[in-house]
Amino acid sequence: MAVELSSEEVLHVARLARLELGAEESTSAARQLSAILEHVDAVRALDLGGIPPTSHPLELVNVLRDDVERPCLDRADVLAGAPAVEDGRFAVPRILGEAP
Repeated sequence: MAVELSSEEVLHVARLARLELGAEESTSAARQLSAILEHVDAVRALDLGGIPPTSHPLELVNVLRDDVERPCLDRADVLAGAPAVEDGRFAVPRILGEAP
């Protein structure tokens, strides 16, 4: 089933989309949109009854490594390398550039 759009239909849709098309542009757009609609009709004509719907054409695999539990660093060792410590935590300057 061939779908032929007229340049008037294209101009109407362009006006709805607030696009300004000239006569030559509307003729060209009508040809291009008609070709697109023909391809859509060709896809609609396919028998896709036995094919499950997919969101991606290829199988997606998680490329991240598995989470493995392992011992963490000792708090005293970590705080030993800090420039300032307060109550067993890192001491940082207050916001807005105020001194600690």
